[in-house]
Amino acid sequence: MCSFYCAHRVPRGRNGEPTPSMITSKIGTHVSISGGIAKAPSRALEEGGETFQCFIRSPHGGKAPPLTQEIIDSFRAEMAKYKLNDFYIHSPYFINLASLKPAIKYGSISVLREQLEQGSLLGATYLMTHLGSHNDQTLQEALTKVSTGIHKILEGYSGTTKLLIEISAGSGNILGDTFEEIGTIVSKIKGIVGFGGICFDTCHAFASGYDYRTKEGLDRVLNEFDKKIGLEYLKLTHVNDSKSDLGGKLDRHEHIGKGYVTLEGIAHLLTSKPFSKIDWILETKPEGRLQDVKELKQIRDLNK
Repeated sequence: MCSFYCAHRVPRGRNGEPTPSMITSKIGTHVSISGGIAKAPSRALEEGGETFQCFIRSPHGGKAPPLTQEIIDSFRAEMAKYKLNDFYIHSPYFINLASLKPAIKYGSISVLREQLEQGSLLGATYLMTHLGSHNDQTLQEALTKVSTGIHKILEGYSGTTKLLIEISAGSGNILGDTFEEIGTIVSKIKGIVGFGGICFDTCHAFASGYDYRTKEGLDRVLNEFDKKIGLEYLKLTHVNDSKSDLGGKLDRHEHIGKGYVTLEGIAHLLTSKPFSKIDWILETKPEGRLQDVKELKQIRDLNK
């Protein structure tokens, strides 16, 4: 490990990478809510987290558990106890805002609105979601359905938790794997109360063909993101190495520095100016995650 940290300083490109005092990112992990969401804050601290992400219902379906005032109060008390100010919610995996089946499409809209309302009660900063897929329809038709769906989700919404679109890995007909697709959606929903922006997953973007492992590659990726979406919409990052090579279209997370992105590649991205101002959430497997947190903290604190 010393061979990397002793030989490299924070990468510096043409996009205004930060001095140490500018780095404000908090580091966290995706934690389980087994036994109740009130257990999530302590689990985050056990993994060295300064923030965290979690589901607030089963990601695979089924009836959502009730969110009582007792649960809300208990969770908020645990957040205060461990001095955690922010946390993030991941939506269930079954969301498909472009589905041709009304039950799935409108069910997805209903679930995301409910999760935003519950997130506001719990104090979540963002709810991030995947968009779904465009089977048996054109890409443009699907993107229009997604934009219309987000309008419906946020209609009359006045909560504090905001909705994020997460970049996908792009396998099959999955939506949201290119900056152009996401930019098309953002152009139709920007300015709506409750829309927060974009969650950039380092594994997904890499699997979709965005190579940020060098200074030159990073410049191209950031410039394209800014042109197609707008860097002002970059609000959170999921930090995962990739078991799949560049452009492999596979959503296969790997521990930091153990995959094709490499430790140096992740450092190039995370220490750039845009990424130094947002939080970093690990989604790697629990076994070995403590080392991942340590790696990210060393990347963040390298020049301090």
